[in-house]
Amino acid sequence: MIVLLTNRPEYRNDIAEEIRLFFGQVELCDTGDGVAPDALLIRANLTLDTAKGMVHAEASAEGQRQEERQPLPAQDRLTVKRMEKRVVKIAVFRLLQRLYPTFTPWGSLTGIRPTKLFRELSNAADVPSAESQFRGLYDVSEPKIALAREICGVQRPVIESVQPRDIDVYVNIPFCRTKCLYCSFPSQILGKEDVLTPYLETLFLDMEAGAELVAARGYRLRCMYVGGGTPTVLSAAQLDALLQKLRACYGTLGREITVEAGRPDTIDREKLSVLRSHGVDRISINPQSMNDETLEKIGRAHRAAEVEEAFGMARDMGFSVINMDLIAGLPDEDAPAFFRSLQRVAALRPDNLTVHTLAVKRSSLLIERLRDVSLPPSEDVEAMLRQGAAAARNMGMLPYYMYRQKYMNGNLENVGYARPDALCLYNIDMMEETTNILAHGASAMSKRVYGCENRVERIPNPKDIKTYCGKLSEILAQKNALFD
Repeated sequence: MIVLLTNRPEYRNDIAEEIRLFFGQVELCDTGDGVAPDALLIRANLTLDTAKGMVHAEASAEGQRQEERQPLPAQDRLTVKRMEKRVVKIAVFRLLQRLYPTFTPWGSLTGIRPTKLFRELSNAADVPSAESQFRGLYDVSEPKIALAREICGVQRPVIESVQPRDIDVYVNIPFCRTKCLYCSFPSQILGKEDVLTPYLETLFLDMEAGAELVAARGYRLRCMYVGGGTPTVLSAAQLDALLQKLRACYGTLGREITVEAGRPDTIDREKLSVLRSHGVDRISINPQSMNDETLEKIGRAHRAAEVEEAFGMARDMGFSVINMDLIAGLPDEDAPAFFRSLQRVAALRPDNLTVHTLAVKRSSLLIERLRDVSLPPSEDVEAMLRQGAAAARNMGMLPYYMYRQKYMNGNLENVGYARPDALCLYNIDMMEETTNILAHGASAMSKRVYGCENRVERIPNPKDIKTYCGKLSEILAQKNALFD
């Protein structure tokens, strides 16, 4: 049991993220009353001296204390909040690192987007300065600093191409045939009830209103992305209707459109033909593993040979950019097993490869079955990521986007690799939060980017599908207000 006491409760969740780097999904109490005497007590206090322009944090536990002071570059509300959060997190991290030395390749960074921070620091000064802060302030390891630097370099021309009135459109199909063991997305498993027809009816109304918003506000469509869930659970006729509706509403599918074909057991020639007829040439075929025992264990209703068959069919039909996903750290897989998956994927010569690190999410089935499976240690997962990076480079790919999630094995990362001519613009736009996103569908997130203020505002659509369908008018009003 851990007791966390702080004089700034608004940062409690941020401090808790640092603690969980060391102790996993531990429960934190905010009072010592009734807690076992051997509970770990952590104090994290913060003071702001506006007269001297300094932020001071002090963390203590087990008779040890860590103090951190950082100058305040400006005193506007947003900057003060960021600096306060940053300094108290660093103090807690460094205290716990002394007390409980742990494998933390990203140091005290717990946010989703390390590359966004690296780019901001580089823009404020230069790349060596960003590297110095990652190293000296955040305690990031040298390999991860190099990864962030390389990705930012690859992304630069894409980010520089974004115009202030650009907008991307995301369409969510939150349905799957089965639920994967590790999945925490709020997707619905298809059964006998026809849930797709009413959902698509609502989704099309959402898209019509979105296109009117884009036209009225003078935005320019940049990219489209159809994700999920598994969009190819739709029938060929439903896929055709969806893409027809998108083009009818927006007049174009943008500079690029990507459709997640996802699982090979949802792909057939008729559906692929529909996608090609609408000009879609970017898809994902995501095995997660190419080991049949693992696929069965994680709840995938296909075998590795079906992945190869679906990939070959898609390539023969003219899809020029195909992404494949693998997950490092799956239950009962070691580094040699992951390497075998990489070898089979590499033999197919995909154009993009995304290497994920397993994250044990609280809303997944995996959290309930941890006693029944064996997860590889952090050092082995790190080795798998190195294998993935080497395989990608051997296929002529560069790392071009990266993000992190809570509860990832080893506090590691997910990395997207691509050939230089096959980068997915939407992935960069979305991950780096450089472009407005207008999202259609249940559980989808719209974002408005205020670049000059380094600020992003978000409007999430309801996760529950029936709630989304029943509250569309309210959702549309919120989106109109967001982009007003």
